[in-house]
Amino acid sequence: MSHIDLLPSTDDFATFRVRNPARRGHSGGMPLSAVPEVQTVTIHGHRRAFVRVGRGPAVVLLHGVGHDHRTWLPVLRPLSRHFTVIAPDLLGHGSSDAPRADYSIGGYANGVRDLLAINGIQSATVIGNSLGGGIAMQFAYQFPQWTEHLVLVGSGGLGRSVSPLLRALTMPGGNVALKTVTLPPVRIPAAALMRRLHDAGIRGTTDFKGLAEVYDALGNTPRRRAFHHVLQAAVDWRGQVITMLDRAYLAESMPCMVIWGEQDSVIPVKHAYAAHAVLPGSQLEVIPHAGHFPQEDDPEHFASAVIDFILDTKPAKYEGRKWARALAEGPRPRKFWARQRPPQVDSELG
Repeated sequence: MSHIDLLPSTDDFATFRVRNPARRGHSGGMPLSAVPEVQTVTIHGHRRAFVRVGRGPAVVLLHGVGHDHRTWLPVLRPLSRHFTVIAPDLLGHGSSDAPRADYSIGGYANGVRDLLAINGIQSATVIGNSLGGGIAMQFAYQFPQWTEHLVLVGSGGLGRSVSPLLRALTMPGGNVALKTVTLPPVRIPAAALMRRLHDAGIRGTTDFKGLAEVYDALGNTPRRRAFHHVLQAAVDWRGQVITMLDRAYLAESMPCMVIWGEQDSVIPVKHAYAAHAVLPGSQLEVIPHAGHFPQEDDPEHFASAVIDFILDTKPAKYEGRKWARALAEGPRPRKFWARQRPPQVDSELG
């Protein structure tokens, strides 16, 4: 494969080295095969892996902590019929490098911007699952002029509640405990058991298959360290420490959709109602019988909802003066955005 060095004329990007540059054009996607080719690009000295398929308006898919682009494979084919789809492995995940680096939500948002720039894309619909949802929201906040639509899928950053296990891993000694439970004699049989319980259809195990994949990935030492860095940036013993609810009013002119699995055991579905309550004009889709990874649990329902949302809503148009005025005025009274929601949601809204 040939390499091309790109030196953007604006912004302070580092030199980029692109492999397989023929796929850089906005509409120059590729037919989707059963297993899309993983491409790599070097940004700021670190290799970033991603897949790119389809043609049309750009859509970027952001996975959660411990996962990689493969969580989106069940929905790539239907989405690629309408859109140019880019699904990266975030830094520290999948086939991307896992260096000692910035694993903050803002740092990840910068990385998404860089990847879009390299692919010749100036705006996109941003879809994020779990941690990826938090990154998607941060991306829309940092780069509103690059964001056409925002889709949050079982997203972090919308309330305090999160799995007790994740909270425990942030406490003193959590890194040592994580290293111990990911040793092969513990990890391999435990992950196998999780998959068997999931396949048996036992109540409360909807997310076990996806979580087993995360568990397996943590057997890789650099990825385990990256996982712990990300976790410490987003969670403490009391729950999620990052929230975008205080900035939700800025989404008034941003088409937003919230998708959640009804049986999500990682981030409760009440967060979906909280997000819907404070995101002006947002659409809500709760998928029955799905868990934290609805794109895997019910890909047909998921893809249909996303396609209809993007095609039926006009992309956001960034207006700098309007954005500045909204920042200066701050949020409107919460009752202005109130919708019917379960009573327990109020605790998430603070």
